[in-house]
Amino acid sequence: MNFLDGSLFPENQDKLVITAAPYGPEWIPSDFPQDIPVTMEAQIQKAVDCYNAGATVLHLHVRELDGKGSKRLSKFNELIAGVRRAVPDMIIQVGGSISFAPETDGAAAKWLSDDTRHMLAELDPKPDQVTVTVNTSQMNVLEQMEAADIAGTSLADPDNFAAYSNMIVPSTPSFFEEHVRRLSARGIQSAFQFYNINSFETVERLIRRGIYMGPLVCNWVAIGGGMDQPTIYSLANFLRAIPDGAMLTVESSMRNVLPINMMGIAMGLHVRCGIEDNLWNQSRTEKMSTVKQIEQLVRVSREFGREVANGKEARKICKIGVFYDTVEETLAANGFAPNPKGRQQGFLRKAA
Repeated sequence: MNFLDGSLFPENQDKLVITAAPYGPEWIPSDFPQDIPVTMEAQIQKAVDCYNAGATVLHLHVRELDGKGSKRLSKFNELIAGVRRAVPDMIIQVGGSISFAPETDGAAAKWLSDDTRHMLAELDPKPDQVTVTVNTSQMNVLEQMEAADIAGTSLADPDNFAAYSNMIVPSTPSFFEEHVRRLSARGIQSAFQFYNINSFETVERLIRRGIYMGPLVCNWVAIGGGMDQPTIYSLANFLRAIPDGAMLTVESSMRNVLPINMMGIAMGLHVRCGIEDNLWNQSRTEKMSTVKQIEQLVRVSREFGREVANGKEARKICKIGVFYDTVEETLAANGFAPNPKGRQQGFLRKAA
């Protein structure tokens, strides 16, 4: 991305799009009973509360009545339908893992099979987005957490700690190429999760080969453990690679969430918060609900002079429902240089 003169002035930035991640599949209800919804009615109400606080994208996972993460697509359909009725302008983003939470004590935290994840393209009603991981990677969600962050929670249990620290994101070309095709065929936007520059470059090649022909809407995931590190150096290095036409949300873990989000707000990027990412205030004196995290970001953004997008504005910024007809149109709309002529397509090429 090019940060030209005046790029830090709010009048030259899009309004802020806040993604809420309120369902936290790595936690069990006893970890934060005041803020982890279990019944379907409570899960729908949580989306309403997040929207009313200022979040316009809902990162959606589903729980069963026993508190465990649901792997039943029928439950996803039920929650999507309920949220759609309650807050029709909210962007519904289904987490592509479905739910990586262990099903039984001592079980592994793992992503479901390729065939199961492909079924997210068949959800009815269909979501606006499904998150798409690119390139198999370690996903040790605990690496950037301190012992005090998880003290007294289910993640402090040795078996659970081992399950999450050894988690791997499986995403080979045979999976993500087919997954993107199926989502696009249903009119569902691929929300790419970029763990580092190489996952972004793989998606650029998908665009140059015509496998994905839509807006580049993505998250920079800075949680360590196989993902990028939550530092200004990692963020700046990543931003140098991203074209100006991308819609980029920053994402981090625990008490790194707020400072990374403040950087994102200042630079005209977009932000994500919620108990899936963080349980605490910055002094770690009390747990902080997803709604309170959203309200905090709304206050911070307005202190910067940057207004928060409403649902309709967020849909326009994210280009929900937009797809392109050709590779050339896709490259131009996203701010990439055109493909070179007369040789194999799919190689990276930077704008002059």
